[in-house]
Amino acid sequence: MRSSIVDSTTLAKRLHEGSAALFPTDTLPALAASPMYASQLWDLKKRSRDKPFILMAARPEELLRWVHPIALMDAWGMAMRHWPGALTMVLPASGQIVNFLNPGSTSIGMRIPACDMARSLLIESGPLATTSANLSGEKPCKEAHEASSCFPELPILGPIPWPQPCGQPSTVINWQGNGCWQVLRSGAVIPEFL
Repeated sequence: MRSSIVDSTTLAKRLHEGSAALFPTDTLPALAASPMYASQLWDLKKRSRDKPFILMAARPEELLRWVHPIALMDAWGMAMRHWPGALTMVLPASGQIVNFLNPGSTSIGMRIPACDMARSLLIESGPLATTSANLSGEKPCKEAHEASSCFPELPILGPIPWPQPCGQPSTVINWQGNGCWQVLRSGAVIPEFL
């Protein structure tokens, strides 16, 4: 592993300065950047720019402040049942943040991971643009060593080894209207409406 292993305070500082970074979550390791520096993630992953990133944070209010008022009540209800956890909600967004994570769209995915290490970093860094730590089209990394081998130039959250993830991606649901959700990707969580 060639990546520099750093604590959450140091990693948060590097993220604020524009670096991308690697950290564990409850599902799969994350490749992340502060939202205003998110564009580098498309290049690092060799990923099409029409594939958006997820906004991850430590607390619901840090995410739901970006949700358009028409979806806010439904978003809070789902957040109270499934966060922290492996559920990503795609919601209509308000404010400039959508331009960093999903340019040309009006919605973004949001999630709070059920991983203490990740949330400790997110408390210090604030919300981060995230994606799985792998090159586009390749198998997701499942541990720190794999993530570091894939992105050896990036700092990585220590200590190592990381907590064991579940190895499945988060379930992704899209808000369709008042009380109505659509499953975009089945994953680690089965929402009660299925």
